[in-house]
Amino acid sequence: MKFKVKDVDLSTGGTLIVILNSEDAKKLDLHGGDRVILKKGKKEIITSVDITHSNKNIKNGQVGLFEEVLDTLKVKKGEIISVNPTHTPASIEIIKNKLDGKILSEKEINILVKDMVENDLTEMELAYFVSACYNEKLNHEEIVAFTKAVLKNGKQINFGRGIMADKHCLGGVPNNRTTMLITPIIASAGLKIAKSSSRSITSAAGTADTMEALAKIAFPLKKIKEIVKRANGCIIWGGAMELAGADNKLIKVRHPLRLDPEGLMLASILAKKASVGSTHVLIDIPIGKTAKIHSKKVAKNLKKKFIELGKTLGMKVQVMITDGSQPIGNGIGPNLEARDILYILKRDERAPKDLEKKSIMMANKLFRLTKTKASAKEILNSKVAYLKMREIIKLQGGKVSINPDNLELGKYTFDVKSTKSGKVSEMNNIKLTKVARIAGSPEDKKAGIYLYKHVKDKVKRGEKL
Repeated sequence: MKFKVKDVDLSTGGTLIVILNSEDAKKLDLHGGDRVILKKGKKEIITSVDITHSNKNIKNGQVGLFEEVLDTLKVKKGEIISVNPTHTPASIEIIKNKLDGKILSEKEINILVKDMVENDLTEMELAYFVSACYNEKLNHEEIVAFTKAVLKNGKQINFGRGIMADKHCLGGVPNNRTTMLITPIIASAGLKIAKSSSRSITSAAGTADTMEALAKIAFPLKKIKEIVKRANGCIIWGGAMELAGADNKLIKVRHPLRLDPEGLMLASILAKKASVGSTHVLIDIPIGKTAKIHSKKVAKNLKKKFIELGKTLGMKVQVMITDGSQPIGNGIGPNLEARDILYILKRDERAPKDLEKKSIMMANKLFRLTKTKASAKEILNSKVAYLKMREIIKLQGGKVSINPDNLELGKYTFDVKSTKSGKVSEMNNIKLTKVARIAGSPEDKKAGIYLYKHVKDKVKRGEKL
């Protein structure tokens, strides 16, 4: 049936929902929560349906669309779209099997991932699958099958033969912007590193948000290949490339649920690495009371599984367990973090030493993993890494002459001063992130927090924290 679009001017926060009048729903034999397929030209999506019994909000012949549906289907109010009941995909039974604790076969996992990519599953159904994986953990064979299915049903980039270095951090630590230092260091040594990074979901800034303060981050695959061919490296937003599409859909569901099933996380990270042809990967697992991973025991278990999965996929994976008890660097928020990066690359005395030290250590680990004779510190001190970053920024459409002091910061400021003398004993990553987000980060790149003190630093009464 054809319907005229009405913008209900509401957002669900992610779930795809439409509203039909009860009389139209009756004609289509639809009930609340049923699945419908929406079509506009060649574009189609599957959503859940809500039903209204009032003609005031949604009249006969109208379909009410939430913001997420309008954006996904790329329609505007007043346009005509078709809305029809749709079949129940085979993967619904597969999700039920996982909820019952059954081990899924490679064939079942392939069907499931295919349905995800083809939008045959609603976000509610995906949420059931995420919950099933949280309660009934995926075994090694299921994780391998899921990783391969995500790769098979997504786009991949082929950068040619040879070593492709990569790194990933499990997150939970503000400003841990090692990617933006490791990439130019590694690329300066002649190795390729195509770094696809994420935007913030719950943090004050993702690597992509911070890089966007300096250059463009979204490009077609052909342009990315050209950038890497010329500079050996890039720092781009992975979400724009449609790599590992099934995983992106699951991430959208996982975060509101605050669930991060181990098997899906492992598959998610290494599927994205494999999609850009990574051969040597360094994984950073920060642990701390307010980091994503809280205990060394969990970190060691993840380390073992990352290495096993990497081996199965033909990758050399090394895992390091690091201190995640406090932010790394001084700025929290895109422009503040970008400023820290440029201070380090330009060898400015204001550079945060903790972020520099960690990045040097990680880059050297990648050099050893790839059997490359190079010194990260020498590359930094010679400013070769700074010149390489300028080259990457230029190729990604940014200003080469960027000055860290010209990065605009928030108009309004407030200094938090210590009410007593002593030492900083603890910092709360979650609360600091929350304050930076309330201030406007990452949407407002100028917003955030600047840290004058870190754990173990001495503080005098009245000093700025």
